[in-house]
Amino acid sequence: MAEVRLSGVNKFYGGVQALHSITLTIEDGEFVVFVGPSGCGKSTLLRSIAGLEEISDGTIHIDDRDVTRAAPSERDVAMVFQSYALYPHMTVRENMDFGMRINNFPEADRKRRIAEAARILQLEPYLDRKPGQLSGGQRQRVAIGRAIVKNPKVFLFDEPLSNLDAKLRVQMRVELEALHRDLKATMIYVTHDQVEAMTMADKIVVLNAGRIEQVGSPMELYHRPASEFVAGFIGAPSMNFLTVDRREGQAMLDGASLGAAPAGTVKLGIRPEHLVLRPAGQGQLAATVSLTETLGGDAYLYVRLPGGQTLVVRAEGDTTLDHGAQIGLDLPPHRLHHFAADGRTLASGGVAA
Repeated sequence: MAEVRLSGVNKFYGGVQALHSITLTIEDGEFVVFVGPSGCGKSTLLRSIAGLEEISDGTIHIDDRDVTRAAPSERDVAMVFQSYALYPHMTVRENMDFGMRINNFPEADRKRRIAEAARILQLEPYLDRKPGQLSGGQRQRVAIGRAIVKNPKVFLFDEPLSNLDAKLRVQMRVELEALHRDLKATMIYVTHDQVEAMTMADKIVVLNAGRIEQVGSPMELYHRPASEFVAGFIGAPSMNFLTVDRREGQAMLDGASLGAAPAGTVKLGIRPEHLVLRPAGQGQLAATVSLTETLGGDAYLYVRLPGGQTLVVRAEGDTTLDHGAQIGLDLPPHRLHHFAADGRTLASGGVAA
């Protein structure tokens, strides 16, 4: 497998800049996820690595070889798309064999690679079926198998699970994690789903408007987001943000002090799971429940503060709190994130950024 290095990568579509000075190193064998909202540039960046998009400036190296101007076929990468892109008139075996056959791989080698990919992906019973006879998850496994038989230096995944139902997405996530562990391959995966990013990645690259906002492990981004954008994008439900006043070094909200705040603090952030629920009349803040969502083991309370700001609070799934209930809330200082007016993180978990 291989290291991937991008240096100063820019991409323009006419007068519109889609990628801004992307510099990034993906280590050999890493599972790296590009995540961000629609239009942030994550698929453009992936396609640039694949050679499907020609970059405007910068360089791309794969395994110490400059592939900036190399054709896709010369980069030794394999890409799995959102659509399965299988040949409907061919069997599973023929779909996996097609690329190798037109590239004149020896027949014995082709058979060996297909058999190994089918074993890894549990496709052995389906090798003689056509795509129309398979479920969505099975078809996606065939698309992945077509990539595996190439034995590429880098696997590229462009939102491969987005067409699957929720239960199947979870199953396929587990299968992809196991595949990465078995192959020890360099994998780059694009998704807009931060749950996929958190559960699968060794390293997450958060993109925003064509720029890298932050690079780090899932838990680094969860506990130490570099900006309000990252803090709001990583975590489900999203982090709560509260506009506060800073007086004499304290963050003030609805007349209550929420603790010391660095100079420049205009917002505090706290995750729903880190708020501490108290009975009415207790805690730092008073709140009124507007809506309760019960998910079984957990419930989420949507609450309103006296000044009109809103929060989401995680509670026990069997909570009886509902619309109109009065509660108290504590905001533990070590769980607070402080943000400046420009969105920059000033402190996370009580530690200056």
